[in-house]
Amino acid sequence: MGIQKIRTLLLGLILVSSHMYSQDPNFHIYLCFGQSNMEGSASIEEQDKTVDPRFQMMAPMDCTELNRVQGNWYTAVPPLSSCWHGLSPADYFGRTMVAILPDSISVGVMNVAIGGCDIRLFDKDIYQEYTNTYPEPWFAEKVAAYGGNPYQRLIELAKAAQKKGVIKGILLHQGETNERNREWPKYVEKVYSVMLMDLGLNAEEVPLIAGEVVHAEQGGVCSSMNVIINKLPDVIPTAHVVSSKGCSVSEDNVHFDSEGVRKLGRRYAIEMLSLLKK
Repeated sequence: MGIQKIRTLLLGLILVSSHMYSQDPNFHIYLCFGQSNMEGSASIEEQDKTVDPRFQMMAPMDCTELNRVQGNWYTAVPPLSSCWHGLSPADYFGRTMVAILPDSISVGVMNVAIGGCDIRLFDKDIYQEYTNTYPEPWFAEKVAAYGGNPYQRLIELAKAAQKKGVIKGILLHQGETNERNREWPKYVEKVYSVMLMDLGLNAEEVPLIAGEVVHAEQGGVCSSMNVIINKLPDVIPTAHVVSSKGCSVSEDNVHFDSEGVRKLGRRYAIEMLSLLKK
């Protein structure tokens, strides 16, 4: 073997060992995506502004008004997605996780969600067909804030996060825009599978947790979608569905209110904790 090849091999070993050394196995990372409820449609109240520093968020975009820089980690004070949104299930998912897990473990989330989006906006092969799901400027501005490709932004953030910690799960809240589309579980299966492939992850080690939309008992406008959402584990063996029953809602009966979001977020955490025990 020539000297140059030996040098290249040694450099590769140094880089790999350096990466492994810097990765903290006690920093558990969760990827969050979906539409408006995951984005954060509920009001941020005073009780939501105090956060355990063991719960961290990676900024998905630059937010001058919040003094956040895209790709940097911060204590997870809401909003966790874009600069101008509110409370999301990701908030109380993370808070509940660090409250129950040992003090040695920290939790980090990254939240890339687009209010009003079709699930196929996260399909990297056809996303451009769904960047104009709504022709109004508000939707185009949301997509543009993620560089025109929300899926790619999420993957870029996740790859950066993998240098610091270990991805333990993926959280999804989406479905209102795809109501009554029985192909939805297959769309989700493709997005999830490609996401795992792009990040070098194993489905058995990185489950998908999806939440129901506003429940019929709470007068949910899109509650018929829950029948389809609950078929997700039939298509994805490592998928789990969290009930929205009893989670209070806002006046539009599409979005959860602040207390409803807190309850739903805690349910995501309880589901994830049960999987970690296994």
